[in-house]
Amino acid sequence: MKITTKQLTFSAVFAALIFVTTAYLFHIPTGFNGGYVHLGDAFIYLAASFLPTPLACIASAVGAGLADALTGAYIWIIPTMIIKPLMAAPFSCKGPKILSKRNLLMAVVGGVICTIGYYLADVVLVGNWIAPLAGILTGLTQPVGSLVLYYVVGFALDRVGFKSKMNLAKI
Repeated sequence: MKITTKQLTFSAVFAALIFVTTAYLFHIPTGFNGGYVHLGDAFIYLAASFLPTPLACIASAVGAGLADALTGAYIWIIPTMIIKPLMAAPFSCKGPKILSKRNLLMAVVGGVICTIGYYLADVVLVGNWIAPLAGILTGLTQPVGSLVLYYVVGFALDRVGFKSKMNLAKI
């Protein structure tokens, strides 16, 4: 796989956007084991809609993992660096638009992966299957908010033809 300078640059930009929107913008602590709700997943979805899958997964892991590291949520760094790339993996960067039918469906799938992934991580950390159920409701608010933001930003970028102008999907 040959990576272009443009792809590498956009990967770094997406990692930074994921980091900032996860760590600082709309960062709402939930009180459950240091977890928090954020809108950074919308930028994971956008990265996965623009970049080839390996680069989107790396940007997701780096941006979200760095957010956990720099906000004191150290216990979540490893689960985050596993879950966030899994959320990005099913998307497709092929095609001229961000909001394809596939990507809209994959944003829902990404939210399910996020909710189940963090529930399972919580099960491992807490040591039982019952207590982590308390975090499911807040775990669902994050993917819904991120889906809405992904749709709004994706719609705006599609209206101006941004994706086809950037031409990042070709390797």
